[in-house]
Amino acid sequence: MAINWRSAFQTSAAVLSLVIILKELHGLLTRDTTKDKLTLLPPRTRGVESLIGNTPLIEIKSLSKFTGCKIYAKLELTNPAGSAKDRVALAIIRNAESEGRLVPHQGNIIYEGTSGSTGISFAVLANALGYIAHICLPDDTSPEKLSLLTALGAEIEPVKPASIVDPNQYTNAARRGADEVNAKGENKAIFADQFENDFNWRIHYNTTGPEIVEQMGEHIDVFINGSGTGGTIAGVGRYLKEVQGQDTRIILADPQGSGLANRVNFGVMYDSVEREGTRRRHQVDTLVEGIGLNRLTWNFKQGEKFIDEAIRVTDSQALKMAKYLCINDGLFWGSSSAINCVAAVKTALKYGPGQRIVVIACDSGARHLSKFWKEATKIPNDVTLDEILAE
Repeated sequence: MAINWRSAFQTSAAVLSLVIILKELHGLLTRDTTKDKLTLLPPRTRGVESLIGNTPLIEIKSLSKFTGCKIYAKLELTNPAGSAKDRVALAIIRNAESEGRLVPHQGNIIYEGTSGSTGISFAVLANALGYIAHICLPDDTSPEKLSLLTALGAEIEPVKPASIVDPNQYTNAARRGADEVNAKGENKAIFADQFENDFNWRIHYNTTGPEIVEQMGEHIDVFINGSGTGGTIAGVGRYLKEVQGQDTRIILADPQGSGLANRVNFGVMYDSVEREGTRRRHQVDTLVEGIGLNRLTWNFKQGEKFIDEAIRVTDSQALKMAKYLCINDGLFWGSSSAINCVAAVKTALKYGPGQRIVVIACDSGARHLSKFWKEATKIPNDVTLDEILAE
């Protein structure tokens, strides 16, 4: 019988083609498609308030390489209003709404005393949720923050820098403003009171801490942050101690002029620059805005017993670290973030290689151009970590 070679060839080609197609299909079905994705995209959401939290965690490559540890930063500066204060502002607003003290689009006013970032968070959320933000702040707050608050439409009340015992201090001015509005019988204002509001530390305990644990996926040896209101270090520190165990070290990074480091290390709220005749009246002696106090807030006290030690960082070290991170890692961060990173390097070298350290990247350097970064730009581009540590 004669063989139809043409038909046989076509049949073989068809079978071969089918085999190739099946193999390709099998490869598509079994391939790890996560490697093909350019990024992990968050789900679709509604409203600016839905973007708060779930911030990225990145490794700071230059610091890890220098220390032999893994040093990571939780990027709270990626919150929609640019700082960790977004979490606190939203928590305070939602609580006031649940109690009927705030009702959207009824002319309700949120009064707050702040050095800047919390005010910006309240201003953004007030716009988004239907309120008016009235912000009392020191009149020496960086022009960038003042300009941003103005652009956001907040009511701004600058006051002279003063100690908390002064009735005109910015926190007291905000409390008084809310009381005066409510005294008229309108009951239209709340005083947010970030320093003493219990929802401050709790939102970090309930969200920031769990996020860090999930993102790390392994034991965290050290967590480092400064203290403004004390809410972040109290909430995260407390959560990590309870979930990760007591061998997770919680370290306070404190600027010069603040008494908190001595409070943690020696039980005494005192700093050498507070000597009579050496301290600028009514404020902490530092270029750093947002952290460092000479009093104990309610929020700080909720986490104080979980803090293992404190590391003092000078303005000079913070300036140099900010410049170093910008030049070597492309990270343009603010002063408090730089202080956290100085403390992270000191901690890594003190306790040895192999540690997993997490710091908070609080806000962008864009909010500190005219004060902190005006000085930081004077630092040479080739500044080294050894120079920073030598001070």
